[in-house]
Amino acid sequence: MKPIFDAHLDLSWSALQWGRDLTQPLATVRAAESHMTDHPARGRGTVSLPEMRAAGIAACLATVLARAKPEVCPADGFSRRDLDFRTQSMAYAMAQGQLAYYRALEQEGHLRFLRTQSDLESHWKAWTAAPANEPLGIILAMEGADPITTPAQAEEWFAAGLRCVGLAHYGQGAYAMGTGGEGPVTPAGRALLHEFEDLGMIIDLTHCADPGFFEVLDRFAGPVHASHNMCRALVPADRQFSDEQIHALVDRDAVIGMALDAWMLQPGWKVRGTDNPAVPLTAVADHVDHICQLVGNARHVGIGSDLDGGFGNEQTPHDLPTIAGLQTLGPILKSRGYNDADIDGIFHGNWLRFFSMSLPA
Repeated sequence: MKPIFDAHLDLSWSALQWGRDLTQPLATVRAAESHMTDHPARGRGTVSLPEMRAAGIAACLATVLARAKPEVCPADGFSRRDLDFRTQSMAYAMAQGQLAYYRALEQEGHLRFLRTQSDLESHWKAWTAAPANEPLGIILAMEGADPITTPAQAEEWFAAGLRCVGLAHYGQGAYAMGTGGEGPVTPAGRALLHEFEDLGMIIDLTHCADPGFFEVLDRFAGPVHASHNMCRALVPADRQFSDEQIHALVDRDAVIGMALDAWMLQPGWKVRGTDNPAVPLTAVADHVDHICQLVGNARHVGIGSDLDGGFGNEQTPHDLPTIAGLQTLGPILKSRGYNDADIDGIFHGNWLRFFSMSLPA
């Protein structure tokens, strides 16, 4: 079993907003939701800490996620009651609660915060030597920067362990336009970029609208990556990256994480409207292939599964019933001519290289 570095998991949001005890076996988590009918994902979750261990996940980017909207559930098509709060102060409070959840799990021995290059190096060495004895390693990430109430507050978040931030999620955010819109980085976002560069924060360009994407690359000299994104050439939509964007990321030595969300894997897949058997796990390999062929090597692709990011196995490839199924991607890639070194890079090595250079010393 190959160790995996997963660059995007909304663990605290899944626990606190969906009421899941992620320390329990996945079968227990599913059984606790078997009577619930509020969402198709109920009883079909794919992630718990024991299931991640079965998957061979040694480390991940674990997010805090809360958005600020002037109105909750406005008619913009992007608002959700499990994500959205009327003010940035409210989003800050929710994200702080999610951070507190991770801290509680660390105190209980379930996970370990990785804040520096040396933290990552020592954790990876210990985990690969004796995976059964080591907790999950997490790098704290923020999906959408709304919980940072002012650019100056970024320093507080960095001191608390935050290392990666995406400026926006869906629709207009405080600092940039996200998926589904067209717009630049806001004036506050430009000030935030300056703070991030001074602090050494890493920017996640996933979800950033195209104009803001290129503006960040022009204005920000620090490290950038894309935790969970796919290819627009294969699935046309603004949620995916164009070939121009992929080249721009590779020029910055970034890594792009492959997501396991079916609507990002197959053109025309409709959320709540298409049966997941229409999408096989080989579709992920198609996106891996596209990036590797485009840039001429396998150094810039990783895993950023986004599993249980508001969906369950009704919206994953049909042959990926749980996160443990990520291991089956290895034989698929091998059948397409990838050697063991390339597969190791995709499973973990590319992210290890990126964060070994991008985290604080």
